[in-house]
Amino acid sequence: MSQPLQFYIAEKEFFEKELSVINRRLTNSSILRLIVFCSIIGIFYFFYSATNILIPALIIDVVLFIYLVSKHTDLNHKKSKLETLISINQTEISVLNGNVSDLDMGNEYEDQSHEFSYDIDLFGKGSFFQYLNRTVIPSGKEVLATTITANHILNIEGKQEAIKDLSERPKWRQNFSATGSLVSVEIASKQIVHWLKEHDRFVPGGMRFLPIVFSLISLSIFTLNYFGIVPLSVTTIWFFIGLGITGAYLKKINKFYHNANKAKDTFRQYHQLLGLIETEDFAAKILTQKQQEIKTKSKKASQIFLDFSKKLDAFDQRNNMLIGVLANAFALRDLQLCYKIEQWISMYQDQVENWFEVIAFYDSQNALANYAFNHPDHSFPKINTDDFIITANSLGHPLISEAKRVNNNFTINGEEFFIITGANMAGKSTFLRTVSLSIIMANAGLPVCATQYNYRPIKLITSMRTSDSLTDDESYFFSELKRLKFIIDEVNPEGKDGTYFIILDEILKGTNSTDKAIGSRKFVERLVMSRSTGIIATHDLSLCEISKELSEVKNYYFDAEIENDELHFDYTFKEGICKNMNASFLLKKMDII
Repeated sequence: MSQPLQFYIAEKEFFEKELSVINRRLTNSSILRLIVFCSIIGIFYFFYSATNILIPALIIDVVLFIYLVSKHTDLNHKKSKLETLISINQTEISVLNGNVSDLDMGNEYEDQSHEFSYDIDLFGKGSFFQYLNRTVIPSGKEVLATTITANHILNIEGKQEAIKDLSERPKWRQNFSATGSLVSVEIASKQIVHWLKEHDRFVPGGMRFLPIVFSLISLSIFTLNYFGIVPLSVTTIWFFIGLGITGAYLKKINKFYHNANKAKDTFRQYHQLLGLIETEDFAAKILTQKQQEIKTKSKKASQIFLDFSKKLDAFDQRNNMLIGVLANAFALRDLQLCYKIEQWISMYQDQVENWFEVIAFYDSQNALANYAFNHPDHSFPKINTDDFIITANSLGHPLISEAKRVNNNFTINGEEFFIITGANMAGKSTFLRTVSLSIIMANAGLPVCATQYNYRPIKLITSMRTSDSLTDDESYFFSELKRLKFIIDEVNPEGKDGTYFIILDEILKGTNSTDKAIGSRKFVERLVMSRSTGIIATHDLSLCEISKELSEVKNYYFDAEIENDELHFDYTFKEGICKNMNASFLLKKMDII
């Protein structure tokens, strides 16, 4: 952990020094602009009557002032980016020191019907998603959430290669994140794709040439009017003819502008991100394949987005009264721009969605690679086809600090079921979540919190947290039965035997002990018949007897000891059946009984 922490501290200090330089340059730039502005006023005051001095001096000063404004704008952009980079590194320093409170929790992705996400605190306060997520665009966040909940077990080694490749490019990743953070987008990329695909063209094909012809005629009328060849009334009539042509399409132009204006910031942001993707020399196959998806025969995708962004920016100038009235009256500007934008849409509307998806993919991969970079002590799972599903050394939960975390060795073969017993608070539920999260991380291509992790890919399904529902008029017990039925339906489809790792915490909690013992036993037998693999935590010691009849079932436990009238937990995973329970002790200790 010290290596990434040192990197972030060094980067933060570097960017802070750069920011100090930029701030000084901004101060000097402001003073210089003020001097030039005052000189323009002075020139007016002192040389008002000397036009031979006034005009060239004004031209020089105005050009210089415009140049200084442009440079000042560039400096402000650099300042904003440096501030963002400082914030990025400060975030990582805070996370490595255990503070994730300011990060996005991903509450919108909580789903009680999902195979596992609701049971293991994958989303919400203090969740793995909150710890993991560093995406900067909404679609990237969605892809990241999908990646860790997808239950996909194919090409894990390819995923690992991509994460390793990106994890070795921390400066590129931070530049990508900072660039994406600087532009605030108004609508989601999905809405833009929908607009592009559903847009009905309304500008006639003749508008390719008519605005040019109209502008030339306008220029001719101005010239003739200037020399007194035609009266001002002709210019006035021509003015209203231009407004009339534009006005005939005004309602459609306004609607088109409304949609285009919402999209312009997205294209400005995405063209910069595409440029970063196009110019980086990635090594991983998945990353290079994604690069190929944004390549075209003629132009780079980033240039195509930049061209469109410029068109949308130009279209936005219609709000300027001078441009909005005069340019439409004498040059049909709105119709000309609408025609150009529609031509762009016709040419690229089928490719934009895929380009958006590539950007979202890299944004999500950045978050995964950032996690790998932050945890050099974690191990990338070694993928195999052996009999065992997991063989892990020093497996722990990544959200528990290293100082407090107790790691365990763990091996489970295919089609085995472990029944885990243990005292209250001895570590059973934490262990279930540790194993669950390790499978999720392995399937996503992430390194796992273990010194070694050998893994035969398998899908995960859990039942650890069930609640009743007043709105659906469901009892707690019926909700649990529905969950167990869901598991059986998932693991039993033809051709899917043995592809699920099932984790259950205290099944059939909502019924009496005798009924629970009988039902739990029957359910375990059903799971064993499905040729699945898994872990079942229980306080019901009678369930452990099933191991005498089914060789696939083995017993393990977490223990608690009472020493000097105090409870002691070692949180160590042990073979056998727990004999020490602590409920009565705790009731007495807390003066409840």
